[in-house]
Amino acid sequence: MDALRDEEDAAAPLVAAPVASRRSPAADAHILSAAFLFVFSAYGAAQNLESTVNTKGDLGTVSLGILYTSFTLFSVVASPVVTRLGPKRALVVGSSGYVLFILANIVPTWYTMVPASLYLGFCASIIWVGQGTYLTSAALSHARDNNLPEGRTLGNFTGEFWGIMASTQAIGNLLSLALLRNGKDGGSVTGKNLLFVVFLGCMIVGIVLMCLLSEREEKEHNDSLHSSFGAMLKYIVAPLKDRRMLLIIPLMVYTGLQHAFVWAVFTKSIVTPVLGISGVGGAMAIYGAAGAVVVCIGYWIFDLWTLFSYTNSVNGSYCPGCSPILVASFLQSNGWSTWRSGSATHRRVMGCG
Repeated sequence: MDALRDEEDAAAPLVAAPVASRRSPAADAHILSAAFLFVFSAYGAAQNLESTVNTKGDLGTVSLGILYTSFTLFSVVASPVVTRLGPKRALVVGSSGYVLFILANIVPTWYTMVPASLYLGFCASIIWVGQGTYLTSAALSHARDNNLPEGRTLGNFTGEFWGIMASTQAIGNLLSLALLRNGKDGGSVTGKNLLFVVFLGCMIVGIVLMCLLSEREEKEHNDSLHSSFGAMLKYIVAPLKDRRMLLIIPLMVYTGLQHAFVWAVFTKSIVTPVLGISGVGGAMAIYGAAGAVVVCIGYWIFDLWTLFSYTNSVNGSYCPGCSPILVASFLQSNGWSTWRSGSATHRRVMGCG
């Protein structure tokens, strides 16, 4: 009996073999990008229509204001929430707010739009922090598994994600262009409910894809990170002590004002009088396509800049990712959420002091 046990012990591997079904980090990044493509193709187009479709009492515009005010306030505590939930669950929970917002637009009243906008603000805060955390974790895992430079791998993963995200404006708005028709009086629109049902279907596909993501929880940090309210508050305030974070606040403010103009004023006061409500989709599709091209060019420049920095000063205190021009391009392409949620990891990877 003992001899047989010794033979079995000798035959057993010293290190357990990796699970064959474990998905690669690169595949997870592809799935994450595809999920956001479906969710935000629908949401981006719906957002563009808010000020032109829900005009009674400026319901659409007020809803967007409530949404982004809620988004701003909940962003303060989004990081601890994502830490508790884990990035994958944060992504799934966060996407539920977008589904509720689309459902509210099918029956748009103050009693449906206002609560949905408040809840979406919370969901948006955790989905973007979760996205930045998950994508950064996947990129660093891929770099370690394949002995690749972490900075370049992070840049490649981020570039793919935001290149696909930029295309959502074009795809979603083409759906609007195809399904919406101006009414006979020029002030109404037909096909709205059908369009939002299609948007709802797109979001369900996106949520299913998020459920297929691998778990990437860093549980070793969950127990001690926020052991008290004071510790959590210190964690939240800490980024404001970084001079570089303070310097990009004006860029964030500018981005917010620019988006408010495009999503509310430009579509309602410039596009609709000329092309009608159905023309909003076509105009914004062109806007989105141009944005996608610029994002791809910007990340190509970012990748070259990263390669240059690794070649010349891998261990220096200079932060190449903090170049004003690159940061401006990054923020303008909606990358500020990823920057915010992954800033600590980004600085470590890029060799910042």
